[in-house]
This record gives sequence, C-alpha cells and structure tokens, in this order.
Amino acid sequence: MEPLSPPPSPSGSPRPRARDLGIVVGSGTTGPLNAITDVPGVRVGHTTVRRPPDVHSGVSAVVPDRVGPQTPLPAGVFTGNGYGKLVGTTQLSELGALETPVLLTSTLSAFRAADALVGWVLGLPGCEEVRSLNPVVGECNDGVLSDIRSRPVHEEHVLAALESASGGPVAEGCVGAGTGTVALGFKAGIGTASRTPEVGGGRCTVGVLVQANFGGTLRVLGRSVPPASVGAGADGPGPAADAGSCMIVVATDAPLDARRLTRVARRAVFALARTGAAYSHGSGDYAVALCTRPDAGAAVADADLGPLFEAVLDGVEEAVLNSLLAADTTTGFGGRTVSALEADALLAALRGPALPGPG
Repeated sequence: MEPLSPPPSPSGSPRPRARDLGIVVGSGTTGPLNAITDVPGVRVGHTTVRRPPDVHSGVSAVVPDRVGPQTPLPAGVFTGNGYGKLVGTTQLSELGALETPVLLTSTLSAFRAADALVGWVLGLPGCEEVRSLNPVVGECNDGVLSDIRSRPVHEEHVLAALESASGGPVAEGCVGAGTGTVALGFKAGIGTASRTPEVGGGRCTVGVLVQANFGGTLRVLGRSVPPASVGAGADGPGPAADAGSCMIVVATDAPLDARRLTRVARRAVFALARTGAAYSHGSGDYAVALCTRPDAGAAVADADLGPLFEAVLDGVEEAVLNSLLAADTTTGFGGRTVSALEADALLAALRGPALPGPG
C-alpha cells in the first residue's frame, strides 16, 4: 500500500503511529486501540526517570489481572540471543507458569526492579504465606543516552509503574523502559500493537509490547531506510556495532498452554528480522508470551496456530515501527544526541527509489 501523507497535527499533539501514515503491516484486523491492552485482562504502567542531560531511563510494567503465585498463568519464553539479564528465565522455561507481572527496565536496574516486584507481590492479599516467588524482569541497555551506572530506577519507580497500570491507550516512545533506548540507528522506545485473528474456529486477541534497543538497518514495508537517508542518526559515537537488545511481551486470550505459548514467543523474536534487526553478538533478544484466559476452552490445536503466528509477526513489526515514530530526538549522557525517525522524512524515503540493503 502506498503510504499516505501525514495528517495535519496541531502543536503538542502525539506523534503519528505507523497506521496514521498509511503504513499498514499485514492484512489482519487490529484491536480497538491497536495495543497490548486490547487483550482482556492486561494493563500497562510506566514510570519515566529523567534527569537531563545525564539520565533517561525508567520502568514499564505489563500487569495481567489474574496473575499471582497462587494463580499463575501459562507462559512461554524464547531466547533469540541470550546476551541479556532476563530475571526468572529458568523457572519460566521449566514450569511454563508466570507468577508475577512482567517488568522492563534498564540493564543495571533489573535486579533492583526484581526485588521491588517481589515485595509488591508478597504484599498482595492472599500472599501472606508465600515462601517462593519467581519475578520476571527484562532489560535493555540504555547506556548510549543514560548514565546507566547510576542505576536510577529505584523501588518507588517500580511500585508507581505497577500501581498506575491501566487498560486503555498505551504511551509509546520515550516513556518508561524506553526512555533511553536506541534502535536501528534512531531514537526508539516502547511500542505496541494488536491483532484479532480467527484461531481454531473462534476470534481471539493477541497484543504485543516491545522495548526496542537493537542494531541493524531499518526496513519499512520491505524497504531499507538507513538513518542517513532521512537525515537522522547519532551525533557522536553511537552504540558498538554488536550492541543492542529487544524485549517483547506477547499476551493473548486464546486458550494456549505453555508449550504453544513458547512457539508464539519464537515468532515474536523472528519478527524482528522484518524490521532489519542484526541479531548481533551483544544483542539480548527475548520474548515472553502469556495467556490471560487459560480456562476459556480447550487449548488451540497446533495445526490451527498459523493465523496467530502471522498476527504476532505482523504485530511485532508494527510495534517496532510505532516505537520509532513515537520517540523524540534526545540529547543524553556525554552530550550525545540521537535523532528521532520523522514521519515526513520517512514517507519521502518510501516514495523515492529503493535503496540497497546492507552489504
């Protein structure tokens, strides 16, 4: 589909998402908000920690309504490249059970965040006798723009993200865990999208949320869009060529067990290739997939999962684009500036002659 012109946008209004520009990934139908919160029983909260110019960080929380140590939800995890600190991975892989909300934050703040998450869950009604808990916390390294060694995310920030988590529209771009992230040579951040595929004879909802911070060359609708082609990029040294990560959370109300959710999580990481991800040595690429309605009926048969897989692939691709388009040019630690992907420049590049891909 030929991208449309960007709609007029009054000063101070939100930056356009991919669909606002006519950039439509796949043919599937989105949920009402085109966000992970379209999945019944999923809330999202952010706390942004910003002390310019040195600190641009934060924490984001994906909070399923029914999750807890007494009522774990089926979940799966997939590691595309394990250069990361995904707290809780081994038990999640072994048991396929999610006991806590999923937090995303900065690399060196992941361990404080996990401790704060444990304290929050232990304080919930019905958890008075809990003696073991597996917190799930993912991270990306935001050290290109933020003083990561200062470990700016503290307990109060985690609790604020958890307590403020809500349904409805999800803030994207430079917010929460995406405040300081950089992806594909542009300022990035949090992005989200959803689809409502028909699976196993019934319609379900699948939503994704990404914390984008990975390397490679951006591809939009199959076309290469390097930063230089749109007059963007880093001012000064950028991240090392092998650096970067992406955390993906997938939620669905389709009745899936842990094994099938692990298959879904694989497709979420595979989808990053569509956006131009390099999957480099230093990239921690992970997906956690969870089911909010495990009692909604018999588990979907493996042979019927194709439409759900396609929905996840399309959703992750669109969420990454949204994370870039929603972000703002940021000057951070050490005076380094990373430019945002501007909508008008992107549309002009997509209308122009195709550029050669990397290599």
